[in-house]
Amino acid sequence: MKISGKTKITGLFGYPVEHSLSPAMHNAAFEVIGLDYRYVAFPVHPNFLKEAVGAIRALNLAGVNVTIPHKEKVITFLDEIDKEASIIGAVNTIVNSEGVLKGYNTDGRGFMQSLFECGISVEGKDVLIVGAGGASRALSYYLCKEAKKVYLYDIEKNKASKLVEDFDNIFGNIFTLENISNIDKFNILINATPLGLREEDPLPLDTTMLRQDQIVCDLIYKNTPLLKEAAKKGCLILNGLGMLLWQGVFAFELWTGVTPPVDIMRDALYKNV
Repeated sequence: MKISGKTKITGLFGYPVEHSLSPAMHNAAFEVIGLDYRYVAFPVHPNFLKEAVGAIRALNLAGVNVTIPHKEKVITFLDEIDKEASIIGAVNTIVNSEGVLKGYNTDGRGFMQSLFECGISVEGKDVLIVGAGGASRALSYYLCKEAKKVYLYDIEKNKASKLVEDFDNIFGNIFTLENISNIDKFNILINATPLGLREEDPLPLDTTMLRQDQIVCDLIYKNTPLLKEAAKKGCLILNGLGMLLWQGVFAFELWTGVTPPVDIMRDALYKNV
């Protein structure tokens, strides 16, 4: 993979980013279709987010993905926000168009496409999302369009309340929970917290009450302790690899105007997971 002064750079802003599979996924696609682009993971400490966003313009990067913990705070430093991302209140993709930085959100579409691929429908279902950060906002926006009801729980109750407040006037079927002791009443359960990145992390919810007809999703792209316990209960499980793939596909299109080779990106993910 040759790099020259003409090579366009894309990347990832997050903290941490060492575990990210996005460089392998995007660089495999760039190489196969012969695009002179490269993707780099940049560890951006929260104290330097403003400077990092300014560097997109200063260094003429083509654009970047944005991940934990920057998806909401980055909005302040952008020139324009896509309408959907503005409603969601979080950005995971930035495009640099001749110095104008515009934010988009491809997380929600990516998650819904991953469900579709697995034959999972949320229509008429009751859904629980644990965690009310940027990814949760994107999921909630799409899930509320199809699900019967969407419930939010976060240990920081004000975050969940703010999310519900923002979406309630649009959808009217989203609610906060004070606790998640009765998880058996939900059809689909989603972990949108970082719990599970490390093996020593506590479970984000009590798995003893899971039923075998429930669907358990984890946005973390590995077989987390939550998913292992849910599998033991006979639940249908889904990790975050599908969402990672499809949000990346949509981001790729925004940066390049080209439809990427999805199978190549998928293969790169599974080889590096």
